[in-house]
Order: sequence, then structure tokens, then C-alpha cells
Amino acid sequence: MRVFVTGASGWIGSAVVPELIAAGHQVTGLARSDGSAAALTAAGADVLRGDLDDLEVLGAAAAGSDAVIHLAFKHDIAFTGDFAGAAEADRRAVETFGAALAGSDRPFVIASGLLGLTPGRLATERDSHQATEPGGGPQGRHATADLTVALAERGVRSTVLRLPPTVHGDGDNGFMAGIVGIARATGVSGYLGDGANRWPAVHRLDAARLFRLALEHAPAGSVLHAVADEGVPIRAVADVIGRQLDLPVAPATPAHFGWLGQVIGLDSPASSSLTRDLLDWRPMQPGLLDDLEKGHYFQAG
Repeated sequence: MRVFVTGASGWIGSAVVPELIAAGHQVTGLARSDGSAAALTAAGADVLRGDLDDLEVLGAAAAGSDAVIHLAFKHDIAFTGDFAGAAEADRRAVETFGAALAGSDRPFVIASGLLGLTPGRLATERDSHQATEPGGGPQGRHATADLTVALAERGVRSTVLRLPPTVHGDGDNGFMAGIVGIARATGVSGYLGDGANRWPAVHRLDAARLFRLALEHAPAGSVLHAVADEGVPIRAVADVIGRQLDLPVAPATPAHFGWLGQVIGLDSPASSSLTRDLLDWRPMQPGLLDDLEKGHYFQAG
């Protein structure tokens, strides 16, 4: 298939692109910078210059492709105070892709999130986002996921692939790298409360394979979970970090974690049983704690 990928040079996209190419697909990646374009070319993909605000470009690219994988999100503005703006840009892009693909039965796969979906209990693929208004905050992005599922009624083979808060691996600059950086900067590997709250996790390469399987085989209106570890206690993460950095491990306050203080204490385990049965997906890479033990998160950068 000719697959158009947004976010193709990002942390997950840079694993999805070679996964698709190795399976025989032809990939065109959206690139908003010279560096991204060069990385895509080096990976063997074609390049389309633009960004999420170029709706005409996005629509034309989707119309000329056999499938679309949407990974891009304006994290730069989301993490500097304008999550509502990032969520709105994401929704406009999804609406554009939906209009271009309507009635074609072509695959459309988007990335969504798991953190906080069903606090305190194991989330499954059957759990809804319970989205409210399509405006600001996490509800805005959740509403976009619901919109994507609903595209199945308009003749789009749509799939929402929910990702854990940590998609880990060598080179990760996300939540796990942030937690390690905070421990290094403060001299304490901390956790909230008793540290028993759990986060699901998946290795980047396992997630990339699931995106390919979703593109190739997922039925219209599917919701999938890219979960290898159902729930890793944050205390266990803190223990590995403390051992690797030779730091004390101790309870901390949300302020200790800075911007991560809003989410570090969430108990958000998740299952992928239905996804594994549907697509015969079996994670093969190291789990989160084993990956942390490899040491690459602790190399001086």
C-alpha cells in the first residue's frame, strides 16, 4: 500500500516507517523541517513538506494514498500551556483525513493515549473515552479519538491505537527520560504515596509492529491497546532509577516532579488482551523495567 504518515520522523514514527517499508509498503512522510525530510529520505520514504495546519496538503495526500497513519501532535505547544490549541489542530487534521477517505474503505489509524482512561482499574479496549466537549484539555483529544471511531460509519476503515504513557526504548526523550532527569537533578529517586500506582508500557518497536498490523488487518471502528506491561508500579521504576544512579529512593511530593507532578501519581493499568487476540500481536521486546536495567536511560547526554 501507499501509506501517508504524519509524525513520521518522531519517536514512534521513526520506528513505524521502517516497519512499513520492510513489509513492502511505500511510505510518504510529512516533514516540517529539513532535518525531518533528511531523516525520512535516509529511511527510504518519500517526503511531503508541510505541517498539521496545511489542511489542503493533508487532504490531497490522503486522497492520493491507500492508507493514512496519523501520529503527529503539536507537543511543542501542548507542553507549554496550549493543550487546547494542540488538540484543536489535531481534530481539524482528523476531520480533513476523514473527508478525504470517506466511502473508500481505506485504512486510517491514529495514535491516542491510555493514561487516566479508567483511573484505578484495568482499562480494556471496550472502555470509551467518555469525551465531553471537543475543545480544550484531554477531553479534546479524546473527542477526536471518538470521531475517528465514528468514521467507520462513513466508509473509512478507522482505528484508534491507544498508547501507554511510556513508549520506551533507546533514545526515548519522553516521560521515563523526564523522570530519570528529575532524579538526577534533585538527588532523589522519588515516587508519590506508597508508589503502588501503575503505568502500562510498551517498547517502541512492539508499538510500531502493532501500527502495521492495524493498518493491514484491523476492522473498521477498532480500538486497540499497544500494551506490553499492563501496570508497572512507579515504586519499581524508582527503585531501578535509584540503583542505576546510586541515589536514595524515597516518597516525594508532586512539586518534586515539576510538570510531571500532575500525572506521576495516576494509577492507570491497561490490558491488551483483545488486541492480541484480534491481530495476533505478541510483544517481543524487553519490558519497561528490563529496558531501564540496560542502562541507556542513564548515559550522560
